[in-house]
Amino acid sequence: MTILEQIRHRKSVRTYNGEPLSREDQKKIMDFAGTVRNPFGLDITFRLLNAKESGLSSPVIVGADCYLAGKLRREPHAAEAFGYSFERIVLYADALGIGTVWIGGTMNRSAFERAMEVRADEVMPCVSPLGYPAEKRSLRETMMRSGIKADTRMAFGDLFYEGDFSVPLAEGRFPELDTALEAVRLAPSAVNKQPWRIVTDGKTAHFYEKHSRGYTDSSGWDMQRIDIGIAMAHFELGTGDRQLHLTVQDPGIKVPEQMEYIASWTI
Repeated sequence: MTILEQIRHRKSVRTYNGEPLSREDQKKIMDFAGTVRNPFGLDITFRLLNAKESGLSSPVIVGADCYLAGKLRREPHAAEAFGYSFERIVLYADALGIGTVWIGGTMNRSAFERAMEVRADEVMPCVSPLGYPAEKRSLRETMMRSGIKADTRMAFGDLFYEGDFSVPLAEGRFPELDTALEAVRLAPSAVNKQPWRIVTDGKTAHFYEKHSRGYTDSSGWDMQRIDIGIAMAHFELGTGDRQLHLTVQDPGIKVPEQMEYIASWTI
């Protein structure tokens, strides 16, 4: 598959056929996870967790007993680094025929954190079941997907801009970015909020977060920054083999309300 075909093919899976994840597939997942590096250079620990052995559960998951979880230190850009790395693993799992779904809240978090041995200075942002999809989705899953309009995405010109936020980017304006931007547009996000925005001049893509209420906790941890990391992973994959240079220096572009600069990638 091309990268866009892969991204379109991968769907969140909450209903599994009950078959345990094979040892071969477990090894492939963990071997691949060991190769994933994020653009912020942060260390992330990934583990496979057995739900029965560790007393893990999620009310939205049926038929899967294996979970992938990750943890890292609480530091600047931790959420983006996690989102980037976890999405790379999720796409790899889909290529193997293994179902996944990002879970950040609908789980017994304390049990997962105990199983991951999360320290006070660490965070376990999300987990995903790993298993083989059932032939048919459960009624609950079908209703959840319908409720968040899981198969729809915002229009190109509502997400991407040229020069500043006053000029929506026209499709095809920078052909070398077409695949990368479409890969970002198709990216998954919490409750399908699609909080990423990009301002570009054709060579540099400035990533911004459009904040929604209710995604930042009392400690300042912002769940939507995980989505920005996912978008960054899709952008990089969409550029193919081209070298990207990351900076986190705000370009000083005037931003609309609730918009925050995150990072920039230059091709």
